[in-house]
Amino acid sequence: QVQLVESGGGLVQAGGSLRLSCAASGRTFSNYAMGWFRQAPGKEREFVAATLWSSTYYADSVKGRFTISRDNARNTLYLQMNSLKSEDTAVYYCVAGSSIYNKWDLYTSRGQGTQVTVSS
Repeated sequence: QVQLVESGGGLVQAGGSLRLSCAASGRTFSNYAMGWFRQAPGKEREFVAATLWSSTYYADSVKGRFTISRDNARNTLYLQMNSLKSEDTAVYYCVAGSSIYNKWDLYTSRGQGTQVTVSS
């Protein structure tokens, strides 16, 4: 397992941008599938995006607005969020696992989350 710590959340106006970061411990970061989930108040946690090697996957709701990337030399995962909408308001969680899944329970490591609030 790896330890994950998210940062970069905050308050932003609709149409704005934020970049989330996820710092990971461990020496085999590049071998892990990494991803982001989010949970809005009163809603179920949902898949946002994931990446492994050169493959990336996105939820339809964020496709074209969010970009997931990783810097293996820095053991860091990023989520660039553009054209933010009020419905993007949620706690965003970083996850790591052996492969790309869209199910939370299949990831073996999870961060504590960072709050993103988009004001309309």
